[in-house]
Amino acid sequence: MNAEIEPLDDLNDEALQLLMKELGVAKTARFLQQFTTGSVNYTEERKELFKDWTLEDVLEETKRRRGNRNA
Repeated sequence: MNAEIEPLDDLNDEALQLLMKELGVAKTARFLQQFTTGSVNYTEERKELFKDWTLEDVLEETKRRRGNRNA
């Protein structure tokens, strides 16, 4: 069984057309956004944001947020 491999660009175009037909433009855009990469260095940003946090701080914040979610 031999299958012809179509170019990836053609496959992407076909998939995009199907998504837009079934989901609409806005939902397709939202769906595709989850696969795009940003230009931010998230590791460095996270290090800077949480540089003064201790493990205890993280655990307390987690408990607080979980408590608020269940309220």
